[in-house]
Amino acid sequence: MTEFSTRFDTALQFFNQTRYNSTVSEIFRGLEKESLRITPDGTLALTSHPVSLGSALTHSKITTDYSEALLEFITSPVKNNQELLTELKQIHQFTFSSIHKNNEMLWPSSMPCKLMPDSEIPVAQYGTSNSGKMKTVYRLGLGHRYGRSMQTIAGIHYNFSLSDNFWQALQVLHNDKQSLQDFKTQGYFALIRNFRRYFWLLIYLFGASPAVCSCFVQNRRHQLIPFAEAGHTHYLPYATSLRMGDLGYQSDAQKKLVVNYNNVQDYLKTLGCAITQSHPEYESIGIKDANGEYRQLNTSLLQIENEFYSSIRPKRTAQRGETALQALRLKGVEYIEVRCIDLNPYEPLGITDTQIRLMDAFLLFCILHPSPETHEKEFYQGQENQRRIVNQGREPGLLLARGDNQVAMKDWALEILDACVKTAALLDQSSATASYHAAVTEQIAKIHQPELTPAANILRDMQQQKKSFYQFSLDLAKKHADYFLHQPMTDNISQVYAKMAEESLAEQVTLEQNQLVSFDEYLQNYFAQYQACQYC
Repeated sequence: MTEFSTRFDTALQFFNQTRYNSTVSEIFRGLEKESLRITPDGTLALTSHPVSLGSALTHSKITTDYSEALLEFITSPVKNNQELLTELKQIHQFTFSSIHKNNEMLWPSSMPCKLMPDSEIPVAQYGTSNSGKMKTVYRLGLGHRYGRSMQTIAGIHYNFSLSDNFWQALQVLHNDKQSLQDFKTQGYFALIRNFRRYFWLLIYLFGASPAVCSCFVQNRRHQLIPFAEAGHTHYLPYATSLRMGDLGYQSDAQKKLVVNYNNVQDYLKTLGCAITQSHPEYESIGIKDANGEYRQLNTSLLQIENEFYSSIRPKRTAQRGETALQALRLKGVEYIEVRCIDLNPYEPLGITDTQIRLMDAFLLFCILHPSPETHEKEFYQGQENQRRIVNQGREPGLLLARGDNQVAMKDWALEILDACVKTAALLDQSSATASYHAAVTEQIAKIHQPELTPAANILRDMQQQKKSFYQFSLDLAKKHADYFLHQPMTDNISQVYAKMAEESLAEQVTLEQNQLVSFDEYLQNYFAQYQACQYC
């Protein structure tokens, strides 16, 4: 038995004690789910964000992400899974009741619908306030840097945190004497390091984008092949999540950015430097055009922290006008955001209770298992493993890089899931259920039978039904629309969401009427927060 496994077993035994076990299930969960608005024929909706949904700038539940058509639904952090999914369903019901009036639906897949030329894809608009303008200019910058089609890719982000009671118990186990917040921040960074070692497993288990509409790869370098059974589709036979590969939120410029997750100070320094130092490739774009209109926020490698396309982020809720790094520096990590999960196109909500329970067991494993500091070699090794899983994750005999060795993906996956069986047992004991064990067991079956994975199911259904990716997704979009429209929310809940929409519109008006400085000065003050910290 290795030292790591011994320390992991010690942690399991510690939390198996009655007085500490109850803290394990004190998990706060939140979802951020993105979906494209589409027309009945499966093309991108070019209409503005519906006023009936409220303000995309100030609404706490319904906003937009990159494209104007890319809706984002945000749930409150809650402990109960059913409460979480119920809220997500209510947001969908309210949204469908609104967009149905424009004869629009939501696209169920992570990779986008039929797209028009890049220049015609609308960038999200947030009004005339300084904060609203900044959000739009940031997205304009993304368009200049990576193209607007990339801004139509959707996914689900899973926000996860554990209660202070859990962290206090873990502090007892480690005999740690630092402040609780410092210990939590240190613990979340340990979670992140382990997550980055093993998150390829989540891509394999939940990847649901093995194919794309051919319009998405038109005039782009790629290694995809035409789908024989139907036209207008490209794919890879053993792919899992093309969204998490070179076609998705990846950047050649960022590939050389080695982000340090060994502690919060080094993390802040790495990203802070990327935001404050100009990057030659983006200098050629320019900050403003000939008419003085902004093209991007700055010429740095990252305009802001969100431009770093990581599979996981340490997070702290920031105040309006406060940078994400500043919030982390002053208050430490509040929660982590998992960003590698594809939409499940078969599910109306895009995610299931089983997926959530597996992620809980996996993330608890990442916390309790020893997490040594990482180095540059391991950083790039993680990127290579991600590439292999994305493009050929279901290929028989696939090998992954692990230290100085190449190991069978199947063996490594089973090793991780065997550990997750143990954390699932803790969670089941703490919450008086057997659901966590069942969730992990379901994933173990996917390792032995790759045909059970979502990616394999999608390709099989497309092949058997002789449907293109576009037709396959459009049929599911119609099915999900019927589901929500035939399950309308109650009048009371509908009134609550209608009031939230009205209040968000009023809040945006207030912001726009109370601008104290010019937009140029607003940006100057915003980026001064980075300069004051002297990250570089």
